[in-house]
Amino acid sequence: LFLNQLQKDLEEVKELLTKATRKRLHDVLTTEKHKLELEIKNQPPTKLKADAGEEEKSSLGGYTVKINNYGWDQSDKFIKIYISLNGVQKLPAENVQVNFTERSFDLLVKNLNGKNYTMTFNNLLKPISIEGSSRKIKTDTVLVMCKKKREEKWDCLTQVEKESKEKEKAAYDTSDPSEGLMSLLKKMYAEGDDEMKRTINKAWVESREKQSKGDLPMDL
Repeated sequence: LFLNQLQKDLEEVKELLTKATRKRLHDVLTTEKHKLELEIKNQPPTKLKADAGEEEKSSLGGYTVKINNYGWDQSDKFIKIYISLNGVQKLPAENVQVNFTERSFDLLVKNLNGKNYTMTFNNLLKPISIEGSSRKIKTDTVLVMCKKKREEKWDCLTQVEKESKEKEKAAYDTSDPSEGLMSLLKKMYAEGDDEMKRTINKAWVESREKQSKGDLPMDL
């Protein structure tokens, strides 16, 4: 739009130049003509591509979407990450790129239905082989194959997930199972609404009554 305005201004200046009879006016218009020509010349190339649709499509322009949903599986040798992307099999192979490091990978899918898609996995749980890892394009799915350096089972995908699970386990995993249950009940009670609190109180009273009745014969 801005480029069209500049071109119209230039055409008008040229027209005025043909009609100008005073030297001073002619000089001013000539200077303005040079300024406009220079400004048009310095416009970014993309602004000049009014109808170059195909060229625009092949660039990394447009929206970039971060992929958060995926599924994963493993064999003795590979970690397999499945990413669902409708129509991905119709793209040229070079539009689906994966870069691997020993503990991470980046996926970039270019120009799928007018958008670019990215996914990054950092701090993988264990090292992978860069040379042995690859990606496969299937119907509506990209499969990222991470080759394990050692043939062993992974409990999760990343170090962060492992730490999160360990913290969660530590919160409830005590030597006394009843203490773990108490911690859980206290947490539910603190975060629950009135109905939840009434339910926990009732369950607690009933539980204590059953315990006292059950313990009595043993004490005798």
